[in-house]
Amino acid sequence: MTTSVTSPERALSAAVPTPARSAPGIDTDRVASLIAQLLVELGEDPARDGLIGTPSRVAAWWKAFLSPDGAAVDTCFTESQLSDQLVIVGGMTVWSLCEHHMLPVSLEVTAGYVPDGEVLGLSKFGRIAQRFAGRLQVQERFTRQVFEHLIGVIGREDVTVRVRGTHLCMSMRGVRMDAARTTTLRAGGQFRSDPVLSQQFLTLAAAQ
Repeated sequence: MTTSVTSPERALSAAVPTPARSAPGIDTDRVASLIAQLLVELGEDPARDGLIGTPSRVAAWWKAFLSPDGAAVDTCFTESQLSDQLVIVGGMTVWSLCEHHMLPVSLEVTAGYVPDGEVLGLSKFGRIAQRFAGRLQVQERFTRQVFEHLIGVIGREDVTVRVRGTHLCMSMRGVRMDAARTTTLRAGGQFRSDPVLSQQFLTLAAAQ
């Protein structure tokens, strides 16, 4: 396992949510044609039984994967009696694509924050993770993007994000280490200044 721990830049105090990327204008017919050509170059016959329709299915998948739902609103709910409570949302697994080898990456996301007067709707955490995973990515950037977006939505830096990734570019190519995992952690506000709170998050996140 490799672990990367980073700290937020001071500029994040004025962070705003990163807008969801617009769906690319993907020409699925063109992509299907390119997939058919690839099959030929790999010694296959796109017209044989089993491969008929494969280029079109692959093209449709690319379009769907690279067009995550960006319309969802990050809704916060007022909870005036809520303070000094650690909230952790875990068990979120999203798929992304390694931009170096275009192979799948499974990302297990756990996010924590300290609410102050309002809470973020729980389903929004998963939608935010999906939004930034649906593209060619690297885990380190994905972790930062989710972290910064949560700060923008919540309005404070009391946020931390832990991501544990399984990279097929490492599992099925190169060194082919199937058990290898990469962990990235981004922490801000109280999660940086309060070691007890930070340890509570890490302990509970490990148990998710």
